[in-house]
Amino acid sequence: MHFKWRYTSTSESEECMAQTLAKKLNIAPVLAQLLLRRGITTESAAKRFFRPQLTDLINPFLMKDMDLAVDRLNDAIGRKERILVYGDYDVDGCTAVALVYKFLQQFYSNIDYYIPDRYDEGYGVSKKGIHYAKETGVSLIIILDCGIKAINEIAYAKELGIDFIICDHHVPDDTLPCAIATLNPKRTDDTYPFKNLCGCGVGFKFMQGFARSNGIPFSQLQPMLDLCAVSVAADLVPVEGENRILAYHGLRQLNQDPSVGLKAIIEVCGMTGRQITMSDIMFKIGPRINASGRMENGKASVDLLVEKDYESALKVSNQINEYNEQRKDIDKQMTDEANQIVARLENQRHRSSIVIYDESWKKGVIGIVASRLTEIYFRPTIVITRDGDMATGSARSVAGFDVYAAIKSCRDLLLNFGGHTYACGLTLKWENVKEFQNRFQKYVENNIMPEQKEQILNIDAELEFKDITKKLHSDLRKFAPFGPGNPKPLFATHDVYDFGTSKVVGRQQEHIKLELVDSKSNNIMNGIAFGQSAVARYIKSRRSFDIAYTIEDNTYRHGATQLQIEDIHTISPQKE
Repeated sequence: MHFKWRYTSTSESEECMAQTLAKKLNIAPVLAQLLLRRGITTESAAKRFFRPQLTDLINPFLMKDMDLAVDRLNDAIGRKERILVYGDYDVDGCTAVALVYKFLQQFYSNIDYYIPDRYDEGYGVSKKGIHYAKETGVSLIIILDCGIKAINEIAYAKELGIDFIICDHHVPDDTLPCAIATLNPKRTDDTYPFKNLCGCGVGFKFMQGFARSNGIPFSQLQPMLDLCAVSVAADLVPVEGENRILAYHGLRQLNQDPSVGLKAIIEVCGMTGRQITMSDIMFKIGPRINASGRMENGKASVDLLVEKDYESALKVSNQINEYNEQRKDIDKQMTDEANQIVARLENQRHRSSIVIYDESWKKGVIGIVASRLTEIYFRPTIVITRDGDMATGSARSVAGFDVYAAIKSCRDLLLNFGGHTYACGLTLKWENVKEFQNRFQKYVENNIMPEQKEQILNIDAELEFKDITKKLHSDLRKFAPFGPGNPKPLFATHDVYDFGTSKVVGRQQEHIKLELVDSKSNNIMNGIAFGQSAVARYIKSRRSFDIAYTIEDNTYRHGATQLQIEDIHTISPQKE
């Protein structure tokens, strides 16, 4: 499916500012324009952007309740209480648990960790988890990446003499659980300057506060940054502000001296010796960490992330890789079934959202299927499966539309829900699914904007192939790490031709490996267009076409530049 291309216009004053900034930084004006669009207007701001500094991390004690959390943790250690680090079963939760557990274990041994079973216990704080804590003598639970809505469960734990410190980043309700401390920058009464930390990031800030209060040098916390980078990338939080600092230095740690567990995953992924990027985490490392919780129990992922022996880590990593292969098969089957359901709904193409359900779908994979349907149909999507008398759903959204608010509008039908703007989970009685479907779809219909239903590529700039020099590519790398809030720049080149050597590749001949020339130079550019083999015949006809692409490193030819083609227009699109 072709995207609509939206071009970013530049005023004369912006072009003038870009020229000035480009000269100061010795970069191409087109890159200076990219900086300006990111709100970076001075030489000093650009240098901070290109080289984020750990010294610019925010004082952790600016976060609401941080002093209470650190004091309670210090008291627990001083009184030799048993501590349980408890977290969600996804990448963010597992990395957060691993980070807090590994760091505290350096100074304190009476500590354990716990990941609830997705199928047996469900999301968040469970009675089973609380009972485990009670039976093992735990008096303090540090909960990560969940807990912000566990009012009843935490009240129950309090009756049993168990305190909670919550480290969460999901949107809270008006009433908070009766925890000793609730660390969440999204609290309405919290003035912490950066609101978009992931769950692992909140855990990191907690450990930063603990270290500062005990005179522990930051250098002892720094090796944990590789876990932060994995979490920032996998949880799709904005790669800006404090997240950018954590991701930048976390990637450096991941590439230079990764923890034993992550090193084993990198080996299993076949990426040893390669420069690991945020994309590698999103598409290779993250899915494998997630696979354990999706197919079996997420605790295996934490076991791997805290492992100290490489051979043992490699063994666990191979097992998790098998889970991931099983997940792929189920994912494909469920996505095919979901597409068939959508195809049967005659009026679906006129709807502004997709809500589909099937009693047999695996609960651990519905989130992936929701993501795939959102990408295919570009509609806010909820995929629901049955669990006894209950229904469990996973929601994903399109750019600019708040799916959390849409779900919240149906809260009287829900037993539980949580998440953020673009991804949510929910639980309701099976008998209420159809009513929920109607109410959710009506809310979306009344609130989504027409442009939020369009498949749009935002083109940052138009280039000729002669502009794509080694220096431009080298300077472009400084914009990394990329992600939401700092997307990889997208360029367009018009009137390009097949050099004569382009060919269809892939197991199912679904991709095109390209060698292209443009109409204004003799420069030859290599490119890859994933999943776009439908236009291969047109390309081989030697007629001209337009491409939208990102500029990448060719991992098979060290130092070479490759275009990753995001879309191909065989007829020049009209500019907006």
